[in-house]
Amino acid sequence: MLTHSFYMMLRHFRNLMRQPLYIAFTLVQPIIWLVLFGQLFKKIVLLPGFGASAYVDFLTPGVVIMTVLFGAGWSGMGIIRDLDLGVMDRFLVSPVSRVALIAGRLIQLALIAVIQSVLIVVLGMILGARFPGGLRGVGLLILCAVLLAVPIGALSSAMALIARKEETVIAASNFILLPLTFLSSVFMAGNLMPAWIQAVARFNPVEWAVVAGRSALSAHLSWPLVMTHIGLLLALTIVTAGLATRAFRIYQRSV
Repeated sequence: MLTHSFYMMLRHFRNLMRQPLYIAFTLVQPIIWLVLFGQLFKKIVLLPGFGASAYVDFLTPGVVIMTVLFGAGWSGMGIIRDLDLGVMDRFLVSPVSRVALIAGRLIQLALIAVIQSVLIVVLGMILGARFPGGLRGVGLLILCAVLLAVPIGALSSAMALIARKEETVIAASNFILLPLTFLSSVFMAGNLMPAWIQAVARFNPVEWAVVAGRSALSAHLSWPLVMTHIGLLLALTIVTAGLATRAFRIYQRSV
């Protein structure tokens, strides 16, 4: 299973490398977010109780999480393409591990999340962000990004295997990803959000990742908070992996 997952991951990476425009857009998009949102809201830190000296310090971890969120949320489109081209059916009549068909895609997502996170953190530092948490904090932020990318990618894969329609997956992804982003503290300090959004954010995996990542990068890392949120993300990963496996079995029985 591990060997097959590795080769499936390589397959997805090779497919990605054949799409240079897609790679360019995924690299440019977080730059636009950091520069535009950073400039648009840079004076928001003057609000009493915001708790950050520079908005770019606050925004950079949020952009890391938002970037991996949207990348993972659209990963199901790759499965739709494999279904439409008959690639998935050809894999099903081969001796490849069934688990590897999903696991390889999720491993690729995790590695992409690591690369994107490093690039965004470096870009944030170029724009003036300072992270007292150092390399340890950056490592914990990357871990949070990976633990968000994998379950969201698993959910996207499950939707693709059940719906099998590109339009349905696009609509469902937009319906889920945007609320997850804006019902969190990606752009705004949690204590300044409306009370009802604060209540909803407690159950939002994007909020878990953002809060843990910011705490890890701060001068006063709260280990109980970080480990609690990492534990929640791990639990979500296990649950969504089970859902993706179940969705794949449903697809197998239908062909």
